[in-house]
Amino acid sequence: MGGRRGAPGPGAAERPEGEAAARSRAQHAAALVQRSYLAAQRVARRLVGAVHSRWRRSLQLRVVSMTLVTSALVTAVLGFFMMQQVQAGLLDAKQDAALSDHQAGLTYALSELQGDEQAGDRYGQFEQITSELSTRSGATGLYDVLILPSFPGDNGWTSGDVEEASVPDALRDKVQQTSELEKPYLRYTEIVRTGGTEPGLAVGAQLVDAYELYYVFPLDHEQQILNLVQGTLYLVASALSILLAAIAYMVTRQVVLPVRRAAGSAEKLSSGDLTERMKVRGEDDLARLAVSFNNMAGNLQEKIRELEELSKLQRQFVSDVSHELRTPLTTIRMAGDLLFDDRDGFDPTVRRSVELLQSQLERFEELLADLLEISRHDAGAATLAIESVDVRGAVLKAVGDAEQIAEKRGIKVVLRLPADPCVAEFDSRRISRILRNLVVNAIEHSEGKDVIVTAAGDRDSVAVAVRDFGVGLKEGEELLCFDRFWRADPARARTTGGTGLGLSIAKEDATLHGGWLQAWGTPGKGSQFRLSLPRKAGGELRGSPLPLAPPEMAMGRVRAVAAITAGDAEASRTAPTREQP
Repeated sequence: MGGRRGAPGPGAAERPEGEAAARSRAQHAAALVQRSYLAAQRVARRLVGAVHSRWRRSLQLRVVSMTLVTSALVTAVLGFFMMQQVQAGLLDAKQDAALSDHQAGLTYALSELQGDEQAGDRYGQFEQITSELSTRSGATGLYDVLILPSFPGDNGWTSGDVEEASVPDALRDKVQQTSELEKPYLRYTEIVRTGGTEPGLAVGAQLVDAYELYYVFPLDHEQQILNLVQGTLYLVASALSILLAAIAYMVTRQVVLPVRRAAGSAEKLSSGDLTERMKVRGEDDLARLAVSFNNMAGNLQEKIRELEELSKLQRQFVSDVSHELRTPLTTIRMAGDLLFDDRDGFDPTVRRSVELLQSQLERFEELLADLLEISRHDAGAATLAIESVDVRGAVLKAVGDAEQIAEKRGIKVVLRLPADPCVAEFDSRRISRILRNLVVNAIEHSEGKDVIVTAAGDRDSVAVAVRDFGVGLKEGEELLCFDRFWRADPARARTTGGTGLGLSIAKEDATLHGGWLQAWGTPGKGSQFRLSLPRKAGGELRGSPLPLAPPEMAMGRVRAVAAITAGDAEASRTAPTREQP
């Protein structure tokens, strides 16, 4: 009859819970250890970084540290050689004294052994000799005496608590194997006593045919002298290193402090404080440095004052000339308009002259307007009419203004605008002028290829990039292109009537908004101009939602753009195409 299976006891249910609790505690402890390790690692990194930064920035710290390390190395080397010399001198003196004492004892022992030839009497003599020679060492125990048999099985005699093991086997072999009686040999050893061991020097020689006489000399006195000399050397070396470091600190301080003052004065001078001067103390090299610095600062202040006066005169001259030319230009423009309206009644040569006069008058008006705008920026009188505007509208307006120029040159302007509104706070007139200038420049330099206008935005900024596939920019021209009246190719004709101030004014307008206007270009691969603006007026611009270099160039792929043929150009003379992203 089978038995009934019983229910599991309470211990079986508690075991899994205990194991889970143990695992939980182990995991918690491991996590705590890991956090502690990471915290210690961060602290160590910060400490190392602070020390490294201090080391790189402080000339005085480097000089003092190198002096301290060098002096420590020099004193350590000198101390090592000095210790070797002192140790060698002490041991040589000890060896000479040990050989002398051993020779005296050996002579006494031989004289005592000459009178009795019987073994029993000789044993008594050995004991008496050992006692007598031990007594000669004095109360301080300069040495211990051992008379040991040359053959095993016989008795030996020792003084005090020294044991036979104090004599090394190598020394005993050499004494036993020598053919020269009474010739002493020595070797350093460990003196074995009842209470322990100590370093010593053993000297031995043949006493008679079957016995040997050994002296063991403790080296505790020499060790004390070496310890005293070593401690003195450590103290002197440490004091000398610290003293040299202090001397280096004082010397470098006399040099570094004037240099730091010069650096501080130079920083103030570079920040715009032209009245900063150095104090001149004495007549040494540092004093001459201060005099030269003060002369340089004075000359620089004078030159900057002259340049400021000249710049002020130039700005005033440009402003006055621009205003003064408006009155005669208005009169000439009125006469030109009358001639242009009646051009159909003139002969072809005169009609062509009137048309040229009208186009040059328009360009002259644009030049005067640009000069007035530049003079406002130079004088700091330019202001902003801030409003919330969708940047897509500004792009469409700028492209619409350049539509006729694009159609005339057979160029298609492709728009890549975001689907959602891209609103920012800016002066719509100035931003539209920037974008119109960028689009017109791209059309003029695109060599008949497409122009791509891209807009994008993120949480803090908006950006517009204008890309062409024309001649591009050489290295360094991405900065020069914003200079006034700069042209990449001086022989290149201005087909759109530009004044040479458009990009300069655009750069000033972008800076006035707290934004960026940047250029990228590669010869033969085209160029791209990017305008980046903060969404909020007065906000700090930290980045741009569009890359400065085109994506295909950043990825190492060159976009192939074929030249438009005459038939394709005729078909592409349509309104700008908007390409949704």
